[in-house]
Amino acid sequence: MADLFSDEWMKGYMGAWNGEPELSGELQKIGFNSTIGYGFKGEDQPRGVIIVENGVATDAGAYTGQPLNWDLRADEATWNDWLRKPPGMMGLGMAYTSKKLQFTVGDYAAMIKDPRMAGPFMKSFAVMARV
Repeated sequence: MADLFSDEWMKGYMGAWNGEPELSGELQKIGFNSTIGYGFKGEDQPRGVIIVENGVATDAGAYTGQPLNWDLRADEATWNDWLRKPPGMMGLGMAYTSKKLQFTVGDYAAMIKDPRMAGPFMKSFAVMARV
């Protein structure tokens, strides 16, 4: 298995993202475009990035300085826990309020209040577990 958020892992995540209609299909309905970084708390920059155009992941790999719309951070143990058992809405809410999950870029509260985005956001964690 490739290292979490490595170039190889992110490319696998892109394939899983595009293969999940409850993620890419739902985001396509709302014309979702975003560059999303993933990484570890305490590091200067994310490790991996996925670029989404109209709900579909069009590129992914190691982070190389792209401007981000979202930057999600947690410690490695938390990410690994979520890969074993993806969190539900309550678990993500608790992770956010306890700062286990941090958004260094992006507005978690605004996103989670929009059901058109909240459902796919939840699904993205289940998709990660497939990589």
